[in-house]
Amino acid sequence: MPGVVTASAGTRKDADVELSDELVIWADKIFVMEHRHRKIVRSRFASALGDKRIVCLDIPDKFGLMEDALVELLQARMRQHVI
Repeated sequence: MPGVVTASAGTRKDADVELSDELVIWADKIFVMEHRHRKIVRSRFASALGDKRIVCLDIPDKFGLMEDALVELLQARMRQHVI
């Protein structure tokens, strides 16, 4: 989306890019796909979060990387929070 800078990271140890304190501090807002991801982020990164908002997009974490259906869902849900 124009004007939006993003970074992607996972909450699991085997993620290509694992979420870190540095990424949490860098972010203005954090988006997660599922409610369980929000709980994990709040638990593991409480000190780095401060008062940052964590938005749950309610997208099941069942898609392959950049799968067309996932990209469409992400674009639709993100529009609600960015525009």
